[in-house]
Amino acid sequence: MTAHRPIKNVGDLVASGLTDGTGLDAVAAKYAVGITPAIAALIDQTDPDDPIARQFVPTLDELVTTPDERADPIGDLAHSPVEGIVHRYPDRVLLKAVHVCPVYCRFCFRREMVGPQGLGTLTGPELDTAIGYIAEHTEIWEVILTGGDPLVLSPRRLREIMERLAAIEHVKIVRFHTRVPVVEPDRVDAAMVEALRSSGKTTYLALHANHPREFSVAAKAAIGRLVDGGVAMVSQSVLLKGVNDDVETLASLMKAFVENRVKPYYLHHPDLAPGTSHFRMTIAEGQKLVTALRGRISGLAQPTYILDIPGGYGKADIGSSAISGGDGCFTVRDYQGGEHQYPPE
Repeated sequence: MTAHRPIKNVGDLVASGLTDGTGLDAVAAKYAVGITPAIAALIDQTDPDDPIARQFVPTLDELVTTPDERADPIGDLAHSPVEGIVHRYPDRVLLKAVHVCPVYCRFCFRREMVGPQGLGTLTGPELDTAIGYIAEHTEIWEVILTGGDPLVLSPRRLREIMERLAAIEHVKIVRFHTRVPVVEPDRVDAAMVEALRSSGKTTYLALHANHPREFSVAAKAAIGRLVDGGVAMVSQSVLLKGVNDDVETLASLMKAFVENRVKPYYLHHPDLAPGTSHFRMTIAEGQKLVTALRGRISGLAQPTYILDIPGGYGKADIGSSAISGGDGCFTVRDYQGGEHQYPPE
């Protein structure tokens, strides 16, 4: 059964035929539930291991919390000088204007902060303070709107934020992190594209998608409207057990990005968010997959495999190192595992 309205609770999940709901009230009490009709339509209900369902349909696995998991796995709060701002790196800040999303990923690293019971939308005074912080700190070159999903805001609200950023001369880049083009593609209309470009700054949009089936006809059209409208696009994906943890799926995903004019950017190792251990592979397994991509697909389609170091210490490139040695003599490993001396003997 296909959902014709958003799925927001366990009753909706049961009515849509996505689960029998057993025990899920306890999950929904802890973590938000949300699936758009566009995503529900992509789920193969005949497949118990459907990779789209695995990303969005809650399971009892989420009630299992391991000792190394934490509510703020990447340390946002340690770098938040004012409400709505995360200033982890010198030249850029996160601006978290909203803490709601059109869908709620079951592996979300901010799952303790987002949703109807989360931190909500910044109030007018809070947004004023956040924009003021950006204006006062002249080292800030890039503002990244995230949350939550900033594209749940109306074009009018987006335009207001962009126009305020336009007045800050030292801000040159505005980036949006979103899932909207794939999970609610009809929302990306001409008014939204115009609002995203209204600051006059260079605008980037980082599109979060984890499986090639997310590139529906409607999603491809939404991406096209953004790119044709002057919004440069990069990708971000999460390496997820049972979703994209094989080289064929991962290669197809990265090719789908490139075919739709989205440059692969980050492939995230899953963060230590509560109740997400069933999604996590080992770093060694992830490195093996990333290495296998090297010889399989174009350099245009290669993402950077990264880990957000727990505790707020930032991102680290954890792709398998292909070179070792020193003093002018190195061993280089090719994508098939063969080792070669450089310079050659």
